[in-house]
Amino acid sequence: MSMRRTLPLLLAAAAVAAVPTSASARGFSYGVAAGEVTAKSALLWARADKAGSYTLQVSTDRRFRRFVDERVVKATKNHDNTLQRTIKGLKPDTTYYYRFVNGSKRSSVGKFRTAPDASKAKTIKFAFSGDADAEPGVGSTKPFYNNFQAYRSMARAGNLFNVNLGDVIYSDSEVPGKGALATTVKQKWEKYRQNLALRNLQLFRGAAGSYSHWDDHEFANDFTKAENGSAVYKAGVRAFRDYMPVTYSTNRGIYRTFRWGKNVELFFLDERSFRSAKASANHACDNPQTGGPDLAPTGPPATRALFAVAVPSLAAPVSQQCLDTINDPKRTMLGSKQLAAFEKAVKASSAKWKLIMNEVPIQQYYALPYDRWEGYAAERTKLLQFLSANVKNVAFLSTDVHANMVNDARFQTLEAGGPKDSGIMDFASGPVATMTYVKEIDRTTGREGNGKLITDAFFKPPPPNGVGMKCAQTNVFSYAQVTVNSKQLKVAYRDQDGKALPDCGQFTVKAK
Repeated sequence: MSMRRTLPLLLAAAAVAAVPTSASARGFSYGVAAGEVTAKSALLWARADKAGSYTLQVSTDRRFRRFVDERVVKATKNHDNTLQRTIKGLKPDTTYYYRFVNGSKRSSVGKFRTAPDASKAKTIKFAFSGDADAEPGVGSTKPFYNNFQAYRSMARAGNLFNVNLGDVIYSDSEVPGKGALATTVKQKWEKYRQNLALRNLQLFRGAAGSYSHWDDHEFANDFTKAENGSAVYKAGVRAFRDYMPVTYSTNRGIYRTFRWGKNVELFFLDERSFRSAKASANHACDNPQTGGPDLAPTGPPATRALFAVAVPSLAAPVSQQCLDTINDPKRTMLGSKQLAAFEKAVKASSAKWKLIMNEVPIQQYYALPYDRWEGYAAERTKLLQFLSANVKNVAFLSTDVHANMVNDARFQTLEAGGPKDSGIMDFASGPVATMTYVKEIDRTTGREGNGKLITDAFFKPPPPNGVGMKCAQTNVFSYAQVTVNSKQLKVAYRDQDGKALPDCGQFTVKAK
């Protein structure tokens, strides 16, 4: 075999070898994870097959010939035998390896790199996606959607860290015939184990530091406490914290920030713990034809009339009560305390780029807005106005929609007066493994082909005919690869095998 053919194969083999493996793990069936990584600390995680005491070992040497830290951690049935410990006193911009051991029992080896010091102008490379469900189909033992190949591609990309951004389990799966809600802590634990049983997710968590964040399906679809109750919330919080290494408090939820050198600060918004009930609650937005929430209550009449040919219910009028509720300034997505804390922190940040990890898209596209920022219109406008006036080089990185969508987070698009840009981009990506947006639209409207029609005839065309998304790939398992330096932000869209998405590819935003 020629060197020309041999070299790529050797490089590929080396890349695979660099990813920690769980093949040799004994007594630990679900891999390891390093969460909440800062310049000097990390929260390390594993799950033991049995309760007991285990030793966490941390080293800068993959062979563990010397330890940076070594301490005993207990696995208890009360936390489903999960192990977590924050390690402090680490050096910035340094690679560490870690494992958990007890005699012959030994976890796989995980790897993470600490963040550079805030004064260091490093290029920061990471990836994000979300929405992953390993639920098998009826009568099958294999995952219905896929084997989490997107996580594998993210693990192999050589990122400094990765972000698992929301719906990291599905308490109420979208797999046909599998929609029963997991309400208890034990039922949700089972969902986490179901996902983590897939090797590709273990590779993702062990290959680099990972930030985990919830959205709605960790609790229930389109969750709010006001509609679903505090018991479901508490069960979701406890199970999430057991399986996703994350910092949480009752006052802040999982709102937190992480600095990565001079160029990046990440802001994780908690959009579930403090939000008001959706505008569709108590049937305020029901469509008279369907008896369910109207599919596009904020859509201009002309747009509704045009698409009523494909979706007849759009011909019915929207109640004023519905519109008033959507625009009610008393309703909130973040809660007043979190909003104030975030605005203060993002305005004060000295990082070149302020990247907002956003559970639900903030760009405007009208379709079923209730659970998104559009459904909390007054706070959405207030936040965008604040950012536009006070913060340079800011962008939203979003999931939840089960599609890849890129657009300016406009103040308005099809309303009277035409489009009004905020100058802030919203980059939405995913899913890893669940029903794609095209198929959800088909299911919701009751007509196959409507998802593609709406994508091609409404999402893509520029105003006034459509919303003019710069990317609208709504039927592919995917993730987004992000590269940031002092001069620009690049977001490259990839399918689950790491290939560039047609019509999306890469977007570049220049620093101001």
